[in-house]
This record gives sequence, structure tokens and C-alpha cells, in this order.
Amino acid sequence: MYEDKGRTQRYRAGRLEVRPDEHAALVDGRPLSLTLRELQLLTELASNAERIMSREELYEAVWGRPPRRSDRSLDVYVSRLRAKLGGALPELRLIHTHTGIGYRFSPDGG
Repeated sequence: MYEDKGRTQRYRAGRLEVRPDEHAALVDGRPLSLTLRELQLLTELASNAERIMSREELYEAVWGRPPRRSDRSLDVYVSRLRAKLGGALPELRLIHTHTGIGYRFSPDGG
């Protein structure tokens, strides 16, 4: 799932390729239209594939600060990202919720 070509990092999951150094996510070689935050979130999840990341950990990695108690922005961005990934890759469910804990990136489903 992870490739390191010299200094270039790339993450793959099926037909999805995330290229953080190029600020790009591609499906079948075509760009996926993501906002900067969506791409940052996808990159963070993909770089920690198969590991459950807490909401706080993800928020701090993407926003650069701890979340406020009632802040639901992470959930909104995860929802938007899931919708975009689902539209481009309907056969894969990539982002999994672990209630009360956080999120996990896995192309396997479980």
C-alpha cells in the first residue's frame, strides 16, 4: 500500500493513489477533486493504513491544533471525503468508523 520512490511518497489502495508531495489524489490516473483539508485527511489516514486513529490525533495532524470539545469538523470532512471516494470507487469502502475511538483507512472492508 505504501511506496517510497526516493523522496516521493505515494500511497495506494486499489485504483486510488495518493501523492502528498504533488498535492494529488488519483483514481485510475485521473485527479480526484479534493479540497486541501480533504487531501490532508486522506494522506494522514492512508499513511497510517490499517491503524485506528483517534479523532483527536487526526484533528491535530490535519488542523495543527487540538479540537475544541464540540467541534465536529473532522466528522464533516470524513463524510465529504467518503462521498467523493465512494463516487469514484464505489466498489471500495476505504474509511471505517470505530465508534468512540476514531477512524481507520483500509481497502479491505473489515
